[in-house]
Amino acid sequence: MAKDPDARAPMDAIETPVGDRPNRPQYGSDVAALCLGALDIPYIALNPGASYRGFHDSLVNFLGNRAPRMLLCLHEEHAVAIAHGYAKVTGKAMAAAVHSNVGLMHATMAIFNAWCDRMPVLVIGATGPLDATRRRPWIEWIHTARDQGALVRDYTKWDDQPASAAAVPESFARAKWLAETVPQGPVYVNLDAGMQEGALDAPVVLPDFGRLMPATDTGAGSRAIADAAALIRAARSPVFLMGRVTRSPDAWRARVALAEALGARVLTDLKVGAAFPTDHPLHAGVPGVYPSPEAARAVRDADLIVSFDWTDLNGTFAKIFDADRPTAKIIQISPDHQVHNGWSMDYQALPPADLMIAAGPDTVIPDLCAALDIPIPDAGPLPRPPVTPGDALPETVEELTVAHVAAALRRALAGERVSLSHLPLSWDGGYWPLRHPLDFLGSDGGGGVGAGPGVTVGAALALKDTDTMVVGICGDGDFLMGLTSVWTACHYRLPLLIVVVNNRTFYNDEVHQERVANQRGRPPENKWIGQRMSDPDIDLSALASAQGAEGFGPVRSVEQLTDSLARAAEVVRAGGVAVVDVHVATGYTPAFQAALKSED
Repeated sequence: MAKDPDARAPMDAIETPVGDRPNRPQYGSDVAALCLGALDIPYIALNPGASYRGFHDSLVNFLGNRAPRMLLCLHEEHAVAIAHGYAKVTGKAMAAAVHSNVGLMHATMAIFNAWCDRMPVLVIGATGPLDATRRRPWIEWIHTARDQGALVRDYTKWDDQPASAAAVPESFARAKWLAETVPQGPVYVNLDAGMQEGALDAPVVLPDFGRLMPATDTGAGSRAIADAAALIRAARSPVFLMGRVTRSPDAWRARVALAEALGARVLTDLKVGAAFPTDHPLHAGVPGVYPSPEAARAVRDADLIVSFDWTDLNGTFAKIFDADRPTAKIIQISPDHQVHNGWSMDYQALPPADLMIAAGPDTVIPDLCAALDIPIPDAGPLPRPPVTPGDALPETVEELTVAHVAAALRRALAGERVSLSHLPLSWDGGYWPLRHPLDFLGSDGGGGVGAGPGVTVGAALALKDTDTMVVGICGDGDFLMGLTSVWTACHYRLPLLIVVVNNRTFYNDEVHQERVANQRGRPPENKWIGQRMSDPDIDLSALASAQGAEGFGPVRSVEQLTDSLARAAEVVRAGGVAVVDVHVATGYTPAFQAALKSED
C-alpha cells in the first residue's frame, strides 16, 4: 500500500528550528554559514560530526536551516553522491559536509567519482583545533590532521583551510568559483574547529561575491574557430563525437543544428549524459560504453573527426582501429588538459589531434555555427518528449533480462517525462531513446560502485519541483552499497523510482575471472566463487522498505514485472519513493561482450 504523502509534512516544513536567531554573526562558524547563503548554495548534505559542531549550530540556530537547508545522510559517501547528482542536473555546486579526517575518508570514493565526471561539488570538512592547547583529550587528537586536504588533493580542483573567520569568505568564493568553472570539479574547504567555535573579535563584512567570481571566458579565439570552420567545410564525411556537454536546452539545439546543416554523423556515449537525440537519423548506432559496430564504421569512414570533449578519445580509436590510428583530420575541442595531474590516470591516453581548441564544447559550437552561417533555433523551452512505449513483452520467459526490464519500464512510464539518473553496464543504448538533455544524466564517473542510489537522490532533489520523474536503474551491488541514501529521499519527500536489476552476483568480476581462467587454462566454471550473493538471497525490497520506501519484489516473472512497475510508478506519481527488485539473468549485451572480448 502506497504511503500517503499528504499525511506528512512537505520538505520545506521538515526540521524547522524554534526560538530566536541572532541578527549578526557572533562566531567563526556563523560567518561560514552566512557565506553559503550569500553564495546561493541551496542545500548541504551531511552526516553529523563533532568536528563541525559549531558550523552545524550556525546552520540551524543562526541561519534557521534555510539557504542552505540541511539534508541528513547516513553515510558521507552518500552525502557527496547526492551533491554529485544535483550537479549533473544543474551544473551548479551544492555543498556536502563531512566529519574531520574519518568522514573525509568515507567520502573519498564519491569525491573521486565527481572528479572523474567533471562535476562541481563543494565539500566542507573540519578538523580538531590546530591549536593543540585547545584540543579535547583523545578524540580531538585522532580527528586532527595537519594537512587534511592531502587526502583528496589529487582529485579535487582546489583545497583550502582558512585560518580565521575573516579568511572564510574569500575561501568559499574561490571554492565555488573554481568548482563551477570549466572544466568543473569538486573542491574541498576544511574548517578548523577552533576557528568555528571562536567568538568574533571584530565584525566580518561579506564582500561583493559577484566581483570575486567573474564569468570566465572559456570560448575559443577567432583564429581557432576559423581554422576549425575551414576543416569542416572541406570535409565530405565528418563525424562528431559528442562527449562531456551541459544539460542546457539551448546548447542541445545548437548541437543538432550544427550536425543537421553539415550532415555529420554523431556518436554519443553512455559514460556521460545525453548529448544528442539517439533516434535521430544522423546518430550512428546506439550509444554505449564502447562504440557499436555502426558507430565504428562511421568513424572509420570519416575524413574529419571532431571530438567535443569526448571521454577517452584515444581509447575509442584503439577499439575501432586496433593497432592503426585514423588517417582522418582530428579536431579536439576540450579544456580537460587543464586539470590533468600526475596522480590520477582518469585523463586516459594522449589522443592525436590536428587542431586543438582548449574550450568547452557548448561555448565553441555557437561560434562554429556563426562561422559556418548555420542558424540556431530561437531559445525557449525545449519540448520534453514523454516516454514512448517499448516493445510488447512476451507473456512468459524462463528468466527476466535487463531488456525485459527496459521494455516493461517504458510501458509503465509511457507519457511521463523521465530522467534516467543511472544505468548499469548491462544496459543497451537501444533500449531507451534519449531525446532531451535531461533524459540521461550519465554514469558515476569514476566507476565507484555504490554511487547509483545517491546520485539518483541528488537528481530528484534538483528536479523535485518539475514534471520530471527521476528513475535510477542500479545493479544489486550498487544498490546494496548505496541503499541508505534512499532514507534521505524518503525523509525529505523526494519522489523517485529505483529499479534494481538483481543478478545476485558481482557479474562484472565473474567475467574477469572467466577471462583469467581461460587465459591460464584453468576451469572457468569456478568464476562464480567469491562473487555470488545468494544462499540466502538478499531481500532488497525489504531493505528498501526499512528505509521508508515502498519496496516491490523480488520480481521473477513478466506478470510480476508489469504489475510491480505499474504500482511503483503510481507511488512516485503520488510523491513517494519506490524500489523494485527484479531478479534478472546474468550477462551483458552482445555489443559489450564483443568489446570486452576484443581486450583479450
